[in-house]
This record gives sequence, structure tokens and C-alpha cells, in this order.
Amino acid sequence: MSTAAAPAVAPFRFFGLTVLRVRRLSPSMQRVTFGGSGLDGFAAGGRDQSLSLFLPQPGEREPFVPVDEDGSWFDAWRATPEDVRAVMRAYTVRSQRRADDGTTEIDIDFALHDDGGPACRWAADAAPGQLLKALGPAVEDNASVRFRPPRDTDWVLIWADETALPAASAALEWLPAGTRARVFLEVPHTGDRQDLRTDADARVTWLVREEGAPSAVDAVRAAELPDGTPYAWIAGESSQVRALRRHVVQERKFDRRRVTFVGYWRRGMSEEQLREEASRASG
Repeated sequence: MSTAAAPAVAPFRFFGLTVLRVRRLSPSMQRVTFGGSGLDGFAAGGRDQSLSLFLPQPGEREPFVPVDEDGSWFDAWRATPEDVRAVMRAYTVRSQRRADDGTTEIDIDFALHDDGGPACRWAADAAPGQLLKALGPAVEDNASVRFRPPRDTDWVLIWADETALPAASAALEWLPAGTRARVFLEVPHTGDRQDLRTDADARVTWLVREEGAPSAVDAVRAAELPDGTPYAWIAGESSQVRALRRHVVQERKFDRRRVTFVGYWRRGMSEEQLREEASRASG
């Protein structure tokens, strides 16, 4: 007797998130822990695993995301008036774990700014019981994990600003014991330094802007880096990411195929404007 093949698992699908706890980590970072039965089947791949969060409009209890029977949603979401549709933002899954009752919990760390956008404002006032939606991974090995050092990597270079600090922290926790890592983390305030857990042989330099820290390029240019075959992961504000990538490829002679670079935000532009720009470029 033959056995029917198991249905394929879609790499990404929608999940329901309920706020369980909120904790201030530093002047510029707020951790929100989510749980609930809506997270059943969620499977983060660790490292810089990202997802799309959907936030409700002010005064609404839940975010509105129109999803068709076949799972398509983006065109309908874009066609919905901006003051009705959920606000979409990309964030990193800082960690995932099983709670004592067997349900899933995830932590998402939000960078807070005085002039921050809707996600920043939502996180600053987040409270248990609030509801969000997320388009996230249903399998651990998925395309939204970008921190992938090749097998022959001898050492790792990491640069991140505060928006990418959760991803950099998770990547450090993932690195195998003894891996050499040179890490530069840019944050606004002295109190934003965090205690980082890693088994890697990591040398961490905090670049604190209120203390007059140098730019990403100047800090890395002045650093003595290890010998051997490198892998670089660079994430944060787009102009700094591009400048640092040029430095490591053109001046440090890194193989560009061994440099992962991600612009999490661009100074002076909202995420909606960035998405529109990317959509026009791809069209």
C-alpha cells in the first residue's frame, strides 16, 4: 500500500501574536515578548531571522490585513486605504523558546527614538494583551536568515547600529565556540551597551555616539583585523552600510561574495517610502 506524500510546508505564513511581557533593556531598546496559540508552528532559524510585523491603526484592537483563501495579501493590502490597513514593519526575532506550558514565545527588541515611526511609538506603549499579526517563518531554513558564513570562514566581521543590534546579538549567540569575531556595535547612549552572550572568541567594540565615537568606516579602517578568510555581516542605516561595504571590498580586499549587507533603514525616509522606491526599481 502506498502512502501519500506529506503536503509541502510554506516557508512563510501569517501568525497571531499576543503581547505577554514588556521590558526596557536600555534607554534605546524595548523588548516585547509575544506568545499565544497563534504562534503554533512558528519556526525561527535564529541569527538575523526577520519577519514582517503588522500593527493596528490607532484606536483599533487588531491590525487589518486582507488575506485571500490562497494566502495572497499584498495587492489587497496596498489597495486598502492607509488609515485602515495595518502598518507593516520588518523586525528581527531576537529569540524563540518553548514556554512551560509547551507554547511558543518569541522576543522582539524595538529600537526607540524620540522621532520614531509608528512601530517605535507602538513599542514604547506596548502592554500585555495587545494583538499583532506577523508574516513569519514556518520552517527554520528560510530566506529571511541572511547571516550565513561559508564553511571555510576563518573569522567574522560584524557591524550593526542599534536597529540591527538584536540581529547581531543573536548571530553572536549562534556562532560556534571559538570562532574568531571582530564586532563593532553602534548605539546612541552610554547606557545602551548590553551584556552579550557568545561562545565565540569575540572582540566587541561599542561605538557610542554621545561619547563621540567614530563612524563605521573610520572605526573599521583603524582596526587591526585577523588574518585568514573573512566573512562580513553589515546591517543598519543604509548609507553607513554602503560605505562600510565599499571599504571592506575595495580597501580590505574582501571577496564581495563573502559580504552580507542589509540596509535596515535610510536617514530621512520612512519604510513605506523605501518600499515604494524598491518597487519602482524592480518594476
